[in-house]
Amino acid sequence: MSAAVRYYSRSGNTKLLAEAIAKGAGVTAVSADAPDAALAEPVDVLFIGGALYAYGLDKNLKNYLKSFDPSKAKKAVVFSTSWISRHALDLIANSLKSKNIPVEKEVFYAKGRPDDVTLKKAEEFGARMAGK
Repeated sequence: MSAAVRYYSRSGNTKLLAEAIAKGAGVTAVSADAPDAALAEPVDVLFIGGALYAYGLDKNLKNYLKSFDPSKAKKAVVFSTSWISRHALDLIANSLKSKNIPVEKEVFYAKGRPDDVTLKKAEEFGARMAGK
């Protein structure tokens, strides 16, 4: 199965999670605001994550989701970090669903900065969800 990992992180917490998921999936995590964030080829699974900032998603992730070509992902898997709320998971999933991209029910969430145990679980999650 082909996979891609896209994320946006201000504090670095979501980046750590994205990199662990990407390691498990056998790909490289790319920030949503990077020049190469757009998918050149369709993937079987798109892992996409971000956090909640002032009760919403960061504009970089919002713009990425808004411009995402739904023909580029067969399904999406959502992940997030935050200190308080898991609401970013719903915001990301709803944005994808509005483009008719199937979203996996299982998500990955880490409260605060992910520790080594959480990062290992994220890596295993990435491998399992990518069919590795």
